[in-house]
Amino acid sequence: MKYKIVLKKTGEGYSVSCPVLTGCWSQGITEQEAIDNIIDAIQQYLAAVSESLKDADVREVEVGV
Repeated sequence: MKYKIVLKKTGEGYSVSCPVLTGCWSQGITEQEAIDNIIDAIQQYLAAVSESLKDADVREVEVGV
């Protein structure tokens, strides 16, 4: 699956977030390190969401854009 990320140059390197996953962000000294770190953060975020929903009645809906 692909997720859009927002990469910003900072005084210390790069800040990166995934806007569709509230609170999912990371950073890195280099652009590539920041991207690698956000990939890891997204994986951890999704694992936590999956764990929190394991006994829930989960359904899917289709939304046109």
